[in-house]
Amino acid sequence: MATELVGTKKLVVGWFSFTCCEDSTILLTELLNDHLDQWKKVVEFRYFKALKTKNEIRELDVAFIEGAISSPKQAKEVLTIRENAKYVVAVGACAVTGLPSASRNNLVDEKTNYKLYWYFSHFDYSDKVQKLSEVIKIDDQINGCPMNAEVFMSTLNRYLKEFGIVH
Repeated sequence: MATELVGTKKLVVGWFSFTCCEDSTILLTELLNDHLDQWKKVVEFRYFKALKTKNEIRELDVAFIEGAISSPKQAKEVLTIRENAKYVVAVGACAVTGLPSASRNNLVDEKTNYKLYWYFSHFDYSDKVQKLSEVIKIDDQINGCPMNAEVFMSTLNRYLKEFGIVH
């Protein structure tokens, strides 16, 4: 990561997780072991439920979103995130491709479908699980399950440079 600071401005970031195993969130918290001191100088995590209790979805430079969208409530929330972020990055296989979370979309066994319909009637699930780009416009993506850590670091560094925070 480039380390020469331009000023005192920080990249305002949100980290969000939806329907997935949250392996990229775990990987990010592991990356914090090595990069926390450096990132505290250049990144403000305005939303990151795995680390903070006080979170805000407002005026985000970059929203990193992990997971597929499996309910109307989640779809509404990602629309709010999109409206409040300059850039949205889909993180991990579920956000980028929908899979494996969307594998239930292809279940056709009558017995299995009966069980699914019970869940649909008792919980707020959509008929289909969607990848993030089927619900909102994304600007970038980081593949993998979990995400590729090197690609995440490169993506973060690119946004730090784009926003004029580091050289």
